[in-house]
Amino acid sequence: MQRQKPKLGQNFLVSPTAQAAIVDALGDVRERTVVEIGPGRGAITAMLATRAKRLVAIELDRELAAQLRREFAERGPVEIVEQDVLTTDFATLRMGEEKLAVVGNLPYYITSEILLRLFRFGGEVERAVVMVQREVADRLAAHPGTRDYGVLTVTAQMNARVEKLMTLPPGVFAPPPKVDSTVVRLTMAPRFEELGVEAEEFFKFVRACFAQKRKMLGKNLRNAGFKGERVQAALGAVAIPEQARAEEVSVEKLAALWRELKG
Repeated sequence: MQRQKPKLGQNFLVSPTAQAAIVDALGDVRERTVVEIGPGRGAITAMLATRAKRLVAIELDRELAAQLRREFAERGPVEIVEQDVLTTDFATLRMGEEKLAVVGNLPYYITSEILLRLFRFGGEVERAVVMVQREVADRLAAHPGTRDYGVLTVTAQMNARVEKLMTLPPGVFAPPPKVDSTVVRLTMAPRFEELGVEAEEFFKFVRACFAQKRKMLGKNLRNAGFKGERVQAALGAVAIPEQARAEEVSVEKLAALWRELKG
């Protein structure tokens, strides 16, 4: 069942300078398929249509999708797909062995879900340039020991290299949102094999670590069912202080702790 139109929360980027900067951030796409999430009125679509080998624009809004089909019917290799991105199988959008480039102004109310979808298809996507709320960008790029560091941070940084490129004020959108937005580039680089963790079990473990952010990491793990002596021994083995909170522990240390507890 499709979401009702008032919930789509579209805020269209109307700054040509910002639009061009986003397209430039994708790099050279002359020999690549680009997937655009939520093309809206087609401003970025028009720029990409002259640069990409092939462009697939995924638009949920029926009226906008129809308008885009009319506009781009004879303007280069552009495919307009009326679909919910959360049900999109990115693997089917590839041509041969190429990896996809993804671009989009993500709807605020499903930003995290879309990011998780992209990470799920990290093997099919090389890089993504996406616009998100500034606070979400801060969480994606956060460092251990900061307030923004959490489950989303670990998830993103286990899957990709995160770069914050530019922050845009509400005035460059129509209608203007109530928050600033940040453009983020995600270069997919999964670290599961490097760090010796199994993705599904590791993220279940990470959620347990951050279950109550203000509690000590050891307490959260005991609440998740790990025996106290085992937790204490594992923390010592990987040199994490017993008083540490999860937000103070790096991705690498969390992976080491998971391996120790699983061992």
